[in-house]
Amino acid sequence: MSIVTLMTDYGTRDAYVASVKGVILSLAPQAVVVDLTHEIDPFDVRRGAFVLWQSFRWFPAGTVHLAVVDPGVGSPRKLLAASFAGHVFLVPDNGLLTLIHREFRVEAMHAIENRRWYQPHVSTTFHGRDILAPVAAHLVNGVRLWELGPATDRMEVLPFRFRADSKEAGLEGDVLCADRFGNLITNIHGDQVDGLRVRGRCPQVYVGSQCVGPLRAAYHEVVPHEWVAYIGGGGLLEIAIHRGRAVDRFGSLETTIVAVR
Repeated sequence: MSIVTLMTDYGTRDAYVASVKGVILSLAPQAVVVDLTHEIDPFDVRRGAFVLWQSFRWFPAGTVHLAVVDPGVGSPRKLLAASFAGHVFLVPDNGLLTLIHREFRVEAMHAIENRRWYQPHVSTTFHGRDILAPVAAHLVNGVRLWELGPATDRMEVLPFRFRADSKEAGLEGDVLCADRFGNLITNIHGDQVDGLRVRGRCPQVYVGSQCVGPLRAAYHEVVPHEWVAYIGGGGLLEIAIHRGRAVDRFGSLETTIVAVR
């Protein structure tokens, strides 16, 4: 397979993304390079972990995913090559694989330490170009994970829940992130809400102390500027304001509790 996806916080106004692509295509001209996004907010590893988890599954097995949101670049933190669900991920070891690791069993994981696969000269501040990009190209060309460096069974994970907790009164979860429309995306999975319905409940959704109302199918079921809760395209409970921005109503998302009861 020759697909390489890219997800970074580099933005597109500078030469960073172009440089990474240039290295990959110079070493593996047959590679198909696909941008997931380069608009992760700088250093926002949590958001990067969510986007990577939500997007990788739509690509065929064998795809190489290069993801860089790396506030620790140049420090002793490791770079990892890991295989989950038949996909390969090249990332700094800082939590970017947290949600993928919560859902899937690791198939293989190696520290990227074999300098044979690096660029001849490695910048201390641009490992995406000088280490991960050539490694991605060499994987496309047939290099195997074990050739990149020693096996490891340790990786950093971020301290947030993959699934909401089941409580006697219902479900209690967290906001994972907000999308560009200002919708709040939670860790309450659709199957968890289905479980409440099976038990005969007509659940109401709460964000903090704010009652959003019952679960809806989509935005059109409420009038503009009204709250609406629904299961989004990623299979997670989302909370929005029809033609508005739910995120603007709250402060720190990491401390926002969402309940379904």
